[in-house]
Amino acid sequence: MFATRKGAAILSITSVSLLIVLKVVASILTGSISIRADAFHSVFDLTGVIIGYIGIRISGKPPDEHHAFGHGKAENIASMIIAGLIFIAAGTIFYEAVNRLMSGQTLEMLTIGIYVTAAVIVINGATSWYALRIARATDSVALEASARDMLADVLSSVAVLVGLLLVNFTGLVILDPIIAMLVAILIVRTAYVTMKKSLGDLIDVKLPEAEESAIESAIMEHAGEIIGYHKLRTRKAGNQRHIDLHLVMPGSMSVEDSHRMCDHLEEDIEHKLQNTSVTIHVEPCDGNCRRCPAICQNRRNGD
Repeated sequence: MFATRKGAAILSITSVSLLIVLKVVASILTGSISIRADAFHSVFDLTGVIIGYIGIRISGKPPDEHHAFGHGKAENIASMIIAGLIFIAAGTIFYEAVNRLMSGQTLEMLTIGIYVTAAVIVINGATSWYALRIARATDSVALEASARDMLADVLSSVAVLVGLLLVNFTGLVILDPIIAMLVAILIVRTAYVTMKKSLGDLIDVKLPEAEESAIESAIMEHAGEIIGYHKLRTRKAGNQRHIDLHLVMPGSMSVEDSHRMCDHLEEDIEHKLQNTSVTIHVEPCDGNCRRCPAICQNRRNGD
């Protein structure tokens, strides 16, 4: 069950909910602003994971009358919302840290805070690692955004743990809000990376060079049967890749043979890149056989 995008999202929701309870209890018992900041981050994590789950559910719907290209961009929209929530979390944490730095409130029951934070790191670390692995396997931008948010939470929890240990050994309470500020900076970086990737897909940035090279390689494997290609365009919506191109075929080739070649080429591209929709427009050659790489009926007849 958990090996799917939806399953990993449900696991993440359950895990983050448990972590919120642990962090809130620990922050109340210790009075630690860094633990409270971490709890705030987890609340935004939970909201983000739920939004990501909704995005995954919507993006999984098949094309319909009003959405001929499917619902893939629902994942990108969810990912953008998650990135916005991460920015808000960072601002909230930084504000709380400044207030604590000015008030100079003391900490209590540090040992409990240390144990709880260590447990949080283990639970959240395992969950975020698994969610990120499933996100990469299924090419889900929404799940990846949620996983990266949880991973940032792991890093912030590590920072909190270090801060609590330093306060425990040195007695310098001021280290607690300072660590919280560092946590906020870490979270901002995660939000930036998440938003940049999601925005790229929303404005139809082309596929990565490696993927376009795979497409070109699939086309050129048929160099002896086709004349060439041009107007290659690529984009991505959620985990769905959309590719269209113009394929130049020998003028003597029948419609049936041209159609068969297009089907074959679409299968080759889809074999190299998963979740791909390919549209090919066929054009006849210009009749200049001297520069033509293809072997067709015209060249056999010596034209």
